[in-house]
Amino acid sequence: MTTSSNPRSRREPRRRTAPGIDAATLDRAALHYLQRYAASSAQLRRVLRRRVLRAARIEEVDTATAHTEIDRLIERYLAAGLLDDRRYAEAQAGSLSRRGASRLRIRQRLTAKGVEADLVEGALEAVAEETGSGDLAAACILARRKRLGPYRKTGDRAARRQKDLASMARAGFSLAIARRVLSAPDPAAVERLLRGEED
Repeated sequence: MTTSSNPRSRREPRRRTAPGIDAATLDRAALHYLQRYAASSAQLRRVLRRRVLRAARIEEVDTATAHTEIDRLIERYLAAGLLDDRRYAEAQAGSLSRRGASRLRIRQRLTAKGVEADLVEGALEAVAEETGSGDLAAACILARRKRLGPYRKTGDRAARRQKDLASMARAGFSLAIARRVLSAPDPAAVERLLRGEED
């Protein structure tokens, strides 16, 4: 049996090349990320540190120097206004609130993104002032979005009440608010609650 002398038939698999980690590479990676996603400074720092970690698995990387460079880059972006944790927190809080997130869920989400506690509370206050609404309005929005309680077909409503209450609880709403929204007789009554018009 003869073996082929064609070098292509015995070609070794291509080896991955490690992405170089230097200030310019980190800067490009950071700008690319910020073009695609809104981010807090802590979130961007985590993204860049993960990139350094991936590179360190392939080639020798001075991680301490890379982390120092990341910290410098973050400081520079904050000074230039490319990163603004207060603006980020307020934008995220507003967006989540409009989608029916409770204050608890917004607080958890922003904390997970690395936003400092005082900025989280400031963002929650800013949203409350801007919209004039709190958890009751957010619960009304969630009920509409998820088709809970008054938004269900009449026959399904009583049978699914416990599931609807559980959905509201998982979303971070108190039992009192969940019951108030789910007890509304119809969608029109929920819309009145959302506008702050008491029945």
